[in-house]
Amino acid sequence: MILVTDAAAEHLSDLLKAKDFSPEEKGLRLFVEKGGCAGMSYAMQIGSLSDGDEVVEKNGVRVFVDSESLEYLKGCSLDYVDALNDSGFKIENPNAARSCGCGTSFEPTKADAEPTYDPETMDGEVCGGNAK
Repeated sequence: MILVTDAAAEHLSDLLKAKDFSPEEKGLRLFVEKGGCAGMSYAMQIGSLSDGDEVVEKNGVRVFVDSESLEYLKGCSLDYVDALNDSGFKIENPNAARSCGCGTSFEPTKADAEPTYDPETMDGEVCGGNAK
């Protein structure tokens, strides 16, 4: 389903501890929603398990994915990167036909469909209306 790296699991564990949440009660909810310059956006929040969720467990923490988001996220990897110019959870998604320059927005792959992205907004300069 979804690969969660050791770095992502470690950061999630630290995040839950910092917020005084038990990993048995809470986890990272990963989902997609319409929006962003490429059509769909990744979203994450600390949350609880809901009926119908797929659960990925790694090193004592859990990631929850609802059934509607699963079709867009199946086979993706969730990593955590801590770099000088960019830090945070990162998603590598094999289901993305095209991704925005900032990595928060993507266009899903559709069989026999032409991409609907606007090349003028796919360079990360105006992603989500936020100029760099």
